Amino acid sequence: MKDIWIGFDLGGTKMLAVAFDSDMKPVGRRRRKTRGSDTGMSRIVSTIERLLDDSKIDPDRVAGIGIGCPGPIDLEAGRLLASPNLGWDTVDVRKVLNKRFDCPVAVVNDVDAGVYGEYRFGAAEGSRCVVGIFPGTGIGGGCVYEGNILHGAGISCMEIGHTRISSGVRSSGGEIPGTLETEASRLAIASEAAKLAYRGEAPALLKDAGTDLSSIRSGSLADSVKKGDKAVKQVIEEAATVIGYAVVNVVHMLCPDKIILGGGLVEAMEDLFLDRVRKTAHHCVMPVYKDRFKIVAAKLGDDASVMGAAAFAKSRLEKDDAGTKANGSKD
Repeated sequence: MKDIWIGFDLGGTKMLAVAFDSDMKPVGRRRRKTRGSDTGMSRIVSTIERLLDDSKIDPDRVAGIGIGCPGPIDLEAGRLLASPNLGWDTVDVRKVLNKRFDCPVAVVNDVDAGVYGEYRFGAAEGSRCVVGIFPGTGIGGGCVYEGNILHGAGISCMEIGHTRISSGVRSSGGEIPGTLETEASRLAIASEAAKLAYRGEAPALLKDAGTDLSSIRSGSLADSVKKGDKAVKQVIEEAATVIGYAVVNVVHMLCPDKIILGGGLVEAMEDLFLDRVRKTAHHCVMPVYKDRFKIVAAKLGDDASVMGAAAFAKSRLEKDDAGTKANGSKD
């Protein structure tokens, strides 16, 4: 009996695999560090194998795998086209997993998977249209519209982090400067905070994390604010204001009833971050839209992407089966 669905999140520095039963209840999980692209797919395969082994699940029970990957996805080929933060380029994710586990594989963008998870099981249940904005090393975006992940023609989209938001001259690895990522990602905030620490304007941050960007994580920024580093708080509020402007742009284009903010930065400073985003968005949006949307924090944490990826794979297979049966009955 094929009754197990695997959700996999290939995000950041760690990968997470979770096995779900047919009711989307977790029955096992496995987390590991992410490696480079040369060994990345073999680690994904071995992580799923260990998950099944640890959970005493026969591989023949796996009905499908959904995997969220950071970067643009060729949806028809199931291929990760590029992932600058991981250093991966053109990886045939579906081909490898399908060959090893002999089951359907859905490959989606990791933020799309997270937003879909929040739509199905979390902060956006019952929404007609939900947009997610997730600031981290970069800034990811995703949209679920009337139950479907919003995609381009055969490719993932909603790369909101790469939209121009200011007249700044800094870029985030592309040709266009002044993007949302360069102005409001955790990396951008940490860069400004490191300067403050170096100049002696953030003594708590300097003591706890120093000036090394790799040490200035979301938690250390939150601790810095709690311990009275007013200059760091101002940098965070400025970044949240910029994200508020991005929310205004999204509302004016799509008018989603829910906008979800997630990621470690939001989790570490939810009240501070959401308050500033909400104030900015409601102050700047056209008056007719002021009462049409809500800005909320994500609820599912790390499980959003794995739940969303598994549920999306299950939904896709069920739709394919329904279509096959419908075509068969017509014949």
